[in-house]
Amino acid sequence: MAQRPPALGGGTLGRRRRAIRPPRLGGLTINKLLPNMLTVLALSAGMTGIRFATDQRWEHAVVAIVVAAVLDALDGRIARLLNAQSKFGAELDSLSDVVSFGVAPAMILYMWGLNEARSFGWIACLLFGACAALRLARFNTALGSAAQKPVWAYNYFTGVPAPAGAGLALLPIVASFELGRTVVGHPVFVVIWTVGMAALMISAIPTFSLKGLRIHPRYVVFVFLGLVLLAAGVVSAPWTTLLILGLGYLVTLPFSVRQYRRLMDQAESLVGGEIGGEDAPAAEAAAEETAAPPPA
Repeated sequence: MAQRPPALGGGTLGRRRRAIRPPRLGGLTINKLLPNMLTVLALSAGMTGIRFATDQRWEHAVVAIVVAAVLDALDGRIARLLNAQSKFGAELDSLSDVVSFGVAPAMILYMWGLNEARSFGWIACLLFGACAALRLARFNTALGSAAQKPVWAYNYFTGVPAPAGAGLALLPIVASFELGRTVVGHPVFVVIWTVGMAALMISAIPTFSLKGLRIHPRYVVFVFLGLVLLAAGVVSAPWTTLLILGLGYLVTLPFSVRQYRRLMDQAESLVGGEIGGEDAPAAEAAAEETAAPPPA
């Protein structure tokens, strides 16, 4: 009977196959880079708004800031969905926000109407850009103490967020598209408005945050209908719609302050009730022991 030739060892053959296998490509996937790509696009949109302002194309300048705000709202959410959060992305997002929602709106406002106020207009321009940077720096330094924040305060920002502040600052330009520049374009009004919006960004006013908003299933249909109406308004009357949205956001500020204080008072009353209900008998007994005369 013929004998079979000895087979090659499985270990040797496996090592040869692994040796000829092409190496895997290193680097980051598109999913990991997508949030940072959106952040860079938002930065580009903000800088493009400055270019449109130099050409006195005010409508395009406002649209560029709106596009930057939309991209800024998407990059963080997409990063969380794709689990692509990183320290690099957080720092890039902050630097992009300073340019897109601090420097760019300030320069657009200066070239549109603040320059007519001369030195006061430039001071307002500098103040707005500085307040945007200070707000973002405060936000970054507060991230480490987020665990110390009470649960009921998660749905609130401290001050007006930078994208909202930029949009509010540009409302005089948006209003001029419908009402004319003579109504809202006075240099004194523009200076006061810019300084006021800068103060709102660094203020301690609690403002509503939609990140943790939960919608009851009963009202989902109405939310969708509202989105349809909003889209129709943006397409048919964009400047009027943006003006209504901006003024509506300002109207919500007193309600957010009242709701925040109400929740804070309720939390304090609950804490006080627990302390009074559990520790009060022990405290009274200790006080009685202290006040009583020593045993004979």
